[in-house]
Amino acid sequence: MIGKGENQHPVNSQQEVKRPMIKLLMTWDLRNELEHSYLKFVMREFVPGLMRLGIQPTEVWYTVFGEGPQVLTGGVTEDLDSMEEILGSEEWQELVAKLTGLVTNFQCKVIRASGRFQL
Repeated sequence: MIGKGENQHPVNSQQEVKRPMIKLLMTWDLRNELEHSYLKFVMREFVPGLMRLGIQPTEVWYTVFGEGPQVLTGGVTEDLDSMEEILGSEEWQELVAKLTGLVTNFQCKVIRASGRFQL
């Protein structure tokens, strides 16, 4: 016979229940004539800016052949409130304004991160 509480396992600080993270997915196409400026901006400003805002980059995919956007990139935050605050910030708006001056067909969406490839 199992006594009261014997089948319960306390959660210690190292085994906290993980909440699903929130992912920002962004896609765009490059403007060939601005590729050098684009690469410089992404490496020096865009990625560091995302990280400063609290978005942890997770992946970047570049389409070489076929249909679809040339670039698919993603980043995560701990929760939806954090993501919404970031996307409402002036710094985010400035980063997007600079990026959209260098690319075409910019789109973004917020989804629940699955840990797998997502579109």
